[in-house]
Parts: sequence; structure tokens; C-alpha cells
Amino acid sequence: MRAVDVMTRDVITVGPNTTVSEIARLFLRRRISGVPVVNAEGAILGIVSEGDLVRRVETETDARHSWWLELLSESPERAAEYAKSRGRTAKDVMTTNVVTVLESTTLREIADLMEKHRIKRVPVVRDGRLVGIVSRANLLQGLASGTISETVSRDDAAIRDSILRELKAQSWTSLWTKNIVVTDGIVHLWGLVRSEDERHAIRVAAENAPGAKGVRDHLSLEPAHTAV
Repeated sequence: MRAVDVMTRDVITVGPNTTVSEIARLFLRRRISGVPVVNAEGAILGIVSEGDLVRRVETETDARHSWWLELLSESPERAAEYAKSRGRTAKDVMTTNVVTVLESTTLREIADLMEKHRIKRVPVVRDGRLVGIVSRANLLQGLASGTISETVSRDDAAIRDSILRELKAQSWTSLWTKNIVVTDGIVHLWGLVRSEDERHAIRVAAENAPGAKGVRDHLSLEPAHTAV
């Protein structure tokens, strides 16, 4: 399986001038822990994760080193810490050295990258522009749906594309909390739904996809108290 077979396509992004407060609210509202920063053309400038917002002056969690540690620390490190803990926009706090992959990158290669760089997600790019994102959860979904070393057939890819197009056209659902993996014609539905009606409608859409041999429902109902 490759990135294109499991990636989330409806990616939540922010611009370089999005404020830190807006990003924090976005994390809470959408129940995510990281967001790519893109320009008007869709090119990735960086990524902001929860870790980038942990050390903040406003919450008195900014790093405070002892005098001897200050002497040992390099000036660029201290300057970077200062900017990140006080920066007001995405461009001030984002990590700019972003690890990205292509749609053709295998899940095994993605897993290796995540382990090597100790990251939780990798943006997927095509011609330098963001087209999706693969998270640790997406890898687990691929593993639970089949074997990540297997090659996904063109038929499976076509089924997945058909369902994603159908759901994207509907106003009653959003794909940022959902993912679809297809193996040997069996459609696996993953993610969160807001109601049982939404779950049923998604299942119907999957069952109606040309070539689908069956549907496995792994969807979970979003707890009502998490809505913001």
C-alpha cells in the first residue's frame, strides 16, 4: 500500500498569518494535533503541532533555564525558544524543516520516516503542492484493513476514489474526521461520525460504489461533549 491508498485528502490547513490563538482553537474544535501551513498556491511552508504551542508566555509554560545552562546553551537555540514562546502567528512558531512524501511512497517507507524523525504525521505532496496527509492513525487503519506490504489494485483505488468523491459532494458530512481503505474490494470505513444517521448514509454510499464487494464499518460516534 502507498500513501495515496490511506491518506486523508480533506486536509485542514492554515496560512502563515493565522494567529496562535486561532490555531489552538482549531486543534480543540477539530480534535487534531497538527496542521500544515501553506501559501496561496498550496505549497507547504511549515507545520504547527501541539508541541510548538506547549511553551508559551501566556500560560507561563515558556522555558526557563538556570544561569549555568544558559551559559552552555547556544545563542541560536535561546533565540529560537524566545521567538516560539512569544510568536503570534503560524510563521513565527511553525517547524519549517518538514518531512514530506509523495503519493507513491509506500507505507513501510512512511513508517520508517515517522520513526526516524519522531513525528506523528507526514504531508503528501504532488508537484510541491499539498494533496493529503498520512498520520499514525492512517497507518494503523491500513494495517487493520489488510497488509501494508500488499499492492493495492487499480480497482481498489478506483472504488476508494469513487466513494471519496461522492462523500465530498455531500453537505451532511466532512472528510477531515474520516478515512476509507479498500482491500480486495472490501471497503473499510474509519473515523468519527456525528450521528447514527451519518454513519448509515456513509455506509450506503460505500455499498453503492461500483465494484465494492462489501463494507466493514469501523466508524465511531463522536462524543457529544467534545463539540466546540
